Amino acid sequence: MKRIFQSILYIVFVFVSFWAIIKAVLAYENPFSLYENPLVWILITFLGLVILAKEYFSFTIQKIAEDLKMEKEGIIPEEVDEWAWLKKQYKRWTKSRELEEEGEIILDHNYDGIKELDNVLPPWWVYLFYATIVFGVVYLIRFHIAGGDTQEMEYEKAMAKAKYEMEEYKQKTPNAFDIEKVALSTDPADLRRGKAVFNLNCASCHVRDGGGKIGPNLTDEYWILGGGFNNVFNTIYKGGRDGKGMVAWKGVLKPEDIQKVASYVISLGGTTPAKPKKPEGEIWTEE
Repeated sequence: MKRIFQSILYIVFVFVSFWAIIKAVLAYENPFSLYENPLVWILITFLGLVILAKEYFSFTIQKIAEDLKMEKEGIIPEEVDEWAWLKKQYKRWTKSRELEEEGEIILDHNYDGIKELDNVLPPWWVYLFYATIVFGVVYLIRFHIAGGDTQEMEYEKAMAKAKYEMEEYKQKTPNAFDIEKVALSTDPADLRRGKAVFNLNCASCHVRDGGGKIGPNLTDEYWILGGGFNNVFNTIYKGGRDGKGMVAWKGVLKPEDIQKVASYVISLGGTTPAKPKKPEGEIWTEE
């Protein structure tokens, strides 16, 4: 009766612990992270230790009881093969013959003293072969008869779904910045913000008046990667040429600020810097 009560108490403890962990995880609205919630880590670790301890003591007690039973029956525990059941399963799944039994399945073929055994195929191999046949039939029906989606079709559907969700998100958040529809801004407030961001992040290479230093002159009509708002925005956002030139600022500046910086750079065109750098690149004209 005592052991039954202990087992019931253990089951209730495990069930309640799992329930508490699931409730704790579902309580978070944002994606749950164990690294940010150490109390859940502690609860999971404690539950795991309790389960391991219980199973260890159960195994130990069962082993002691078996040893006492064998000793009572006159069996020496050390002489008992503990892996007999595993060896039996291995023999069953491979249908291997003992060395003494190989004479029953030896063939008459003789190749320079080398003889051949007529072993049957291992059951695990046969079952695996049958599984491939079943898989092949299911695959044939699923994709070639029932017209199931191929990987290409699944990809196209996933992309269409992602595009739909993106458009739905844009409709729900009309103020969200859309990088695909970015455009030149002439608003004085945007240009002031662009100038401030430019002076803080870009002036070290291009000088405050855009005359150029390490970077090229931004006031003339010569451009290395193309002039105009879209080219300037993409150059700031994605960076310049691979291995040289300006780095990508998309991971540092917000897209809104990059738009304002690009607009400010365009506004510098035609101005006269104090020490203009020699032209670099080619003359660019708006098409």
